[in-house]
Amino acid sequence: MVTLDVTQPVSPEFRSAVGAAIGRFLAERSAFLREQVAPELAALADRAAAFTAGGKRLRPAFCAWGHAACADSLDLPDAVLAAAASLDVLHVSALVHDDVMDASDTRRGLPAAHRQFEADHRARGGRGEPEAFGRAGAILLGDLLLVWSAEMFENAGLAPATLAAAAPWLQTVRTEVTAGQYLDVLAQAVDPYTRTRTEAGVAELERLVSRVVTFKSASYTVERPLHIGAALAGTTPERQATFTAYGRPLGRAFQYRDDLLGVFGDAGLTGKESGEDLREGKLTLLAVKTFAGASDAAAREFAALFGAADLDAELVDRAREIIVDSGAQADVEAAIEREYAAALAALDVAPWLGDAARAGLANLATAAVRRAF
Repeated sequence: MVTLDVTQPVSPEFRSAVGAAIGRFLAERSAFLREQVAPELAALADRAAAFTAGGKRLRPAFCAWGHAACADSLDLPDAVLAAAASLDVLHVSALVHDDVMDASDTRRGLPAAHRQFEADHRARGGRGEPEAFGRAGAILLGDLLLVWSAEMFENAGLAPATLAAAAPWLQTVRTEVTAGQYLDVLAQAVDPYTRTRTEAGVAELERLVSRVVTFKSASYTVERPLHIGAALAGTTPERQATFTAYGRPLGRAFQYRDDLLGVFGDAGLTGKESGEDLREGKLTLLAVKTFAGASDAAAREFAALFGAADLDAELVDRAREIIVDSGAQADVEAAIEREYAAALAALDVAPWLGDAARAGLANLATAAVRRAF
């Protein structure tokens, strides 16, 4: 059993316990792949372990604190810990697929999964295109992790009635994150320069980006993990409404911070190459604000840089200058502060929350927003 720490809501002890739970589960499933299916599946098993070995563990943490708030206890039973940890396996499944769609080169300081499978193909001198093999391998790894996340949750050791109470929330988060991913694909197909030449076009793009942020990130990172944890403890509609009022804005603030880090972050901390979001042409609130706020000449220049895979460090710096000069960086920082304040306000007006849970959730909000990776 792990005891949550109000002052460190994602404590080293908690992160270690989540990692250990995932490690134990994957070791069992990996042994099945190697011994009962085929030894050639070692690459899938090894990469599943490698990509789930680290991370911020925020999704399990929000699940754990949702449980703590509704159970009125900071003690987290082992079965609840395992169920919460399964959300990070779900998260990594989405990351693997996302990297394929974005043609990303790195993830968590490692070559992205599809790049590793490409390298396997080249090392073996395989027939066909290494890139196609890499994409196929990564898609299947992501699918396997999705299946395993469900299996880990269902086999966590929870009572059947508890599993049944949490099932609708878990089903919802899987649907929402997939829908959010598709909305993101749609967003990447839009020409942001042309669309942001009119106020109506800016409003349309901001609406689309808001939908992406809500369902690809906010809901699945914060709101639904809270709902799942609450359901595992036993909850009420009033309490779940509090978690929506807190989780939605906080999840948006979390993603907006992620977007800033994707452009201005330290690659040594984020595990992704600095400026990668610019090379990918990732349509975020930061990008929309840049196109809308820059002069027409600067917006045209930014359009030429945005999505150029061969951007060198000098051109990345130039793109950053345009972002800053347009006011977009300041606008997104202001949006983060508004959403963060809304999340904290939701805690303040929830009379059912105990003092420890309220403090833990407030500190968890700070950890999610005031981060450098």
